[in-house]
Amino acid sequence: MPTGFQLGPFTIHYYGMVILVGITAALLLTAREAKRQEKTLDFLLDALPWLFIGAVLGARIWHIFTPPESMVARGITTRYYLTHILEALAIWKGGVGIIGAVLGGSLVLWAYARRRGESASTWLDILAPGIALAQAFGRWGNFINQEVYGLPSNLPWAIFIDSQHRLPGYSQVATYHPLFLYESLWSLLNMAFLLWIREKLGERLKSGSLFLIYLLVYGLGRIGLEFLRLDVSSWRGVNLNQIAMSLVVISTSVLLYNRQRRSSGDSEQV
Repeated sequence: MPTGFQLGPFTIHYYGMVILVGITAALLLTAREAKRQEKTLDFLLDALPWLFIGAVLGARIWHIFTPPESMVARGITTRYYLTHILEALAIWKGGVGIIGAVLGGSLVLWAYARRRGESASTWLDILAPGIALAQAFGRWGNFINQEVYGLPSNLPWAIFIDSQHRLPGYSQVATYHPLFLYESLWSLLNMAFLLWIREKLGERLKSGSLFLIYLLVYGLGRIGLEFLRLDVSSWRGVNLNQIAMSLVVISTSVLLYNRQRRSSGDSEQV
């Protein structure tokens, strides 16, 4: 399967095009959500360069500390990255974690909003549906690169993986669960649920709660989908992504419960 095309001296990667479409769709949805909150996108556009840096750093750091088993088998471990700094910085060679991107970007947004005198919780709520939409688009880039597929499967919707993209020990197995598709659909459902619950609860939904619901729903889906993942990130047989997402689900559940119990004045700032 081709992963891009030549445009003069430049190589245009389909993965990058998919990401760009996802970002555009997310910005359009975010603009609509900002208008509902009587906000403009000026603050967000000013924050975008910092958000990008935070998301990229978070995504790379997550990968460095949770490399998949296929990389560990080749000697590319956390210890390797920490002792080969140039390799740790070589993000163009691949290796990012979407969980780290969300957490890194959120942390930077929180800090930037505080500095600008904006409500971080309000902006996280505005961004939440758009983040889920961007994730739904982004996973299709994994389909183009033939990565993030699941266990072997003979189901009617199983996808064919070229031999050069199959993991060690699976060279004779041709079809697998389309894990990227499952997560893409889950992200779309997450977005739809966020928009629905915002309409349903209205002002009863405290500032910051919508973003917590996004994290809760995403975490639950990711825990389930990790059972189908073939190339997991593990330590002594424990799935690190499942552990991390379990902690996210537990902590966001507690924060959401406490936030919704508070008075409106108490929950205005994060």
